[in-house]
Amino acid sequence: MSRTHRLDLDDQTLREWDAMVLAAGPDGIVLDRSAFYPGGGGQPPDHGVLLWGGVQTRIVDARKSPDDMYLVPLDGDPLPVVGTTVRGAVEDERRTSLMRTHSGLHVLCGVVFRDFGALVTGGNMEPLTARMDFNLEAVPPGFKEAVEDACNAELRLDRQIVVRTLPRAEAFEIPDIIRTATNLVPEDVKDVRIVDIVGLDQQADGGTHVASTSQVGRISVVKIENKGKGFRRIRLAVGS
Repeated sequence: MSRTHRLDLDDQTLREWDAMVLAAGPDGIVLDRSAFYPGGGGQPPDHGVLLWGGVQTRIVDARKSPDDMYLVPLDGDPLPVVGTTVRGAVEDERRTSLMRTHSGLHVLCGVVFRDFGALVTGGNMEPLTARMDFNLEAVPPGFKEAVEDACNAELRLDRQIVVRTLPRAEAFEIPDIIRTATNLVPEDVKDVRIVDIVGLDQQADGGTHVASTSQVGRISVVKIENKGKGFRRIRLAVGS
């Protein structure tokens, strides 16, 4: 079990906090408390800084391991010694953009599943741009426009986005809780984190999200790509 308490899972709006350094070395810096999202599920890790005693260390990566979460400093930036109290700060613009993008992808997933019955086979995102792959046999006429219009209608509805954790058995009783073609929740995970866009989409998910769909902004479907028999890729952009 990681020694770092994941503040990002407690409060997705948190951007600054105090923490103590538990380890610092070639693998990175380990804190007792951290709001840095370490990456996963297609969402990149947060960037930010650690401040202490007038010194700044820029964090350019965050990684999970089986036993710890490591914050990776920019090459050449100083490492705080074990026991140091630091002020952590996540880069707000990047995190907020990724939250909007991630929630936008869940809206896309919910719309394509509801309207076309397709499951997700892959995806990736950067701030305000993303792709998602679906096991969709054929693209009907007007598909691109229909998906974009339906997604933006869901954003305008300002659906609440609720995050909760359920015991594994209870979580898997929810119909269609896994929206990927393959179940990616490891067998040893006993408690499953659920992201629920109320009335549209419920998924097992470990990423960060905005509080309601209107906070995403507007989705533009940039391109539909054929990635082989039965597979389609949707590229999207998130705007104001």
